[in-house]
Amino acid sequence: MLHCFGGSVLSSLMLAESPVGFLANSTNVLLASLVWYLVFYCPQDIFYRCFSFLPLRLMVAGMKEVTRTWKITGGITHANSHYKNAWLIMVAVGWARGAGGGLISNFEQLVRGIWKPESNELLKMSYPVKVTLVGAILFTLQHTQSLPIARHSLMFFYTIFLVVTKVTMMLTPSAISPFAPFEAVLGRMLFGWQHPPSNMKSEAKLSSSSTSSSCDSPSTRENSDGAKKRQVKKVE
Repeated sequence: MLHCFGGSVLSSLMLAESPVGFLANSTNVLLASLVWYLVFYCPQDIFYRCFSFLPLRLMVAGMKEVTRTWKITGGITHANSHYKNAWLIMVAVGWARGAGGGLISNFEQLVRGIWKPESNELLKMSYPVKVTLVGAILFTLQHTQSLPIARHSLMFFYTIFLVVTKVTMMLTPSAISPFAPFEAVLGRMLFGWQHPPSNMKSEAKLSSSSTSSSCDSPSTRENSDGAKKRQVKKVE
């Protein structure tokens, strides 16, 4: 339930509302419970095997991305009803509503008794969390009329982008995030991320060669001393 309704729980906590408000919608709770039961306890794993079929997986993934758009816009509208034109709060609530399952994953792992601090989404974001943040910023700019585009047009283009990228990442074996090139360029421009210079590599090679030569020097000395002794014995 924390993973399914993490966005609602997190956004409610941010707006000082009851975090158990999602339980009022009994239909969604029963549907989530039914899906959970069928995935883990269906005889012969029939339910899981059916949805392991690639066309069904692609269809479900596309439907999930469509609901992500509605969650973001709903969170921004809900935040605006509490704080008028507070765009930071609108971005935060829209981000939490759309990617709450990922943002609350550390707490969800703690509840299950599995603590993985290295998988913190705020420190190392996954693709869904990143694209939800971008969507929250875009829809907030559109809501405050800073972005000259109609809401339905922005929702259409954003949803198409989500579905196409998600399907592409599922079909390709590499599964590289489409934000990776932009992150690399911005990282070099803003934070100075760069590869180690060539002179450092040459120094490392020289140091390694010197250490290897120093390790070999005693053996070479012993060999030379042995050769001298043999020559002396032959002369005698």
